[in-house]
Amino acid sequence: MPTDSPEAERRLNDEPIIWLTTVRPNGQPQASPVWFLRRDDELLVYSLPHTARVGNIEANPRVALNLDGNGLGGAIVTLEGRARIDTSAPPADKVPEYVAKYRDFMARNGWTPEVFASKYSTPIRITISRRRAW
Repeated sequence: MPTDSPEAERRLNDEPIIWLTTVRPNGQPQASPVWFLRRDDELLVYSLPHTARVGNIEANPRVALNLDGNGLGGAIVTLEGRARIDTSAPPADKVPEYVAKYRDFMARNGWTPEVFASKYSTPIRITISRRRAW
């Protein structure tokens, strides 16, 4: 899903962190920074399996996402969509684009792609339904 902003498009492809907001059963939103890979109007995220975000998504698939702004009130990108646990997705280390994007981040944490994939073994696929950028 393209945005109206070339800068927003670039950021959705290149930024390493996006904030994923899920909703707890009591209605409280919960924001978490996550690594992500964009493919058209979908995002692929890998999570630790027993996090609140996984349970929140299983109970309520509606999510919001945002990229950090530029600190001056600009370069804002927000997304809304539906998330699902995608058990058919390959592990992170088998997704070449994901490994290429995060190899250095993994190494800084002392992980090989295989170690990362074994720890962050729950694939979350998010289909974007609305986006805003300014």
